[in-house]
Amino acid sequence: MSLDLLTVGRVGVDLYPEQSGVPLGQVRTFARSLGGTATNVAVAAARLGRRAAVLTNVGPDPFGDYVREALRGFGVSAEFVGNAEGLRTPVVFCALDPPEDPPLLFYRLPVAPDLTLTTADVPWPVVEEVPVLWVTGTGVSIEPARATQREMLRRRGRRAHTVLDLDYRPMFWSDVDTARREIGWMLDHVTVAVGNRAEVEVAVGTADPEAAAERLLARGVSLAVVKKGSDGVLVATPDGSWTVPPCPVEVVCGLGAGDAFGGALVHGLLSGWEPVRMARYANAAGAIVAGRLACADAMPGPAEIEELLV
Repeated sequence: MSLDLLTVGRVGVDLYPEQSGVPLGQVRTFARSLGGTATNVAVAAARLGRRAAVLTNVGPDPFGDYVREALRGFGVSAEFVGNAEGLRTPVVFCALDPPEDPPLLFYRLPVAPDLTLTTADVPWPVVEEVPVLWVTGTGVSIEPARATQREMLRRRGRRAHTVLDLDYRPMFWSDVDTARREIGWMLDHVTVAVGNRAEVEVAVGTADPEAAAERLLARGVSLAVVKKGSDGVLVATPDGSWTVPPCPVEVVCGLGAGDAFGGALVHGLLSGWEPVRMARYANAAGAIVAGRLACADAMPGPAEIEELLV
């Protein structure tokens, strides 16, 4: 299959409380969904008609089988989903309080399978030629995934479009300085950088969206995207910067909204859209998912996004 998008990294099984307003330890039942940043972005892009695949590892267990089955059900290739012997497919519990930014309880110890990727796992012709390669900051948090993702970017040669989702989560890092150094290295090898205020502060040392965008562009990216929450999203290129307002929504669960944004951004890049149009479309996709419970299962199709934009 000729691909439009290859995402690399985190995968797992998300468990959402079916009782609202209850502490996580008192929840009686949970709803299961496919999860993980790289996985959700691929699903979101597939919902928009793009041919997507995920490069990752799972455990040789029933949840690993579920991941592959669910990916195929969403129209995403599972060809590059390998097994990490001796490890288990990650499970993540979500507490819906607050719903805008729910805390997550990760079960990824002693190490998550997606962080065991080696160069032997990589489909090199795909990495070098796919129209969009999507990598994450989490992917360089530890070895061997760090060296593997670095080598992928070296061989990619900063080809358009090479996208870095800053994806900073403190629990995956020993300290901020290490995260800044490793994510900073990646910035010198990608064409698009995407993150929220907290993530750009880790990457380039400031949470101010305009200043962060300038610093990202100075590192050589051609498109910087800084998500500002209720203040919208800033998109910047060497030709200028623009802030796109948010789409109003009653938030049910903020998880997955950023990944829906990412999948829609991929669609815009592949369509050759100008930055403001991409940002408006991606904002709408994110808003739709924020109004739903679940991640992969909640990703919208083109008609839903276009209806919101009317």
